[in-house]
Amino acid sequence: MNPPNNIPLIEGEIADYYYDSTGILYSYSKSTLRTVENISRNIALVKQITGNKKVPLLIYLSNSPVPDKATRKFSTEQLPHVYNAMAMVSKPGLSKLIMNILFKLKTPPIPMKSFTNDAEAKEWLLQYV
Repeated sequence: MNPPNNIPLIEGEIADYYYDSTGILYSYSKSTLRTVENISRNIALVKQITGNKKVPLLIYLSNSPVPDKATRKFSTEQLPHVYNAMAMVSKPGLSKLIMNILFKLKTPPIPMKSFTNDAEAKEWLLQYV
């Protein structure tokens, strides 16, 4: 799932982004091990891109190493500070695995849904713009 050729991406350490005119932030995940440090830098980048506004995120997931418990906890705690909803687009099974890793015993802190089709993901996110 590659970004459109005509759209310049804002490059980040763990993902590349573009923010479209509908108000949805698109994220192209990289296969990088997540740490508290690189997630902190990524949150600062996202806030810079969005003008510190909570936005819906459409994330194209990639296979990446499972982060440690502290990183998973930090990531979960930070989600509602930068996003108001998240649609995850991936091959079947990948987003379910990630949801199980991050939220196996509790409800996600923001609305989240998994998709294999990005048009459906975008349509779902539009209610949160």
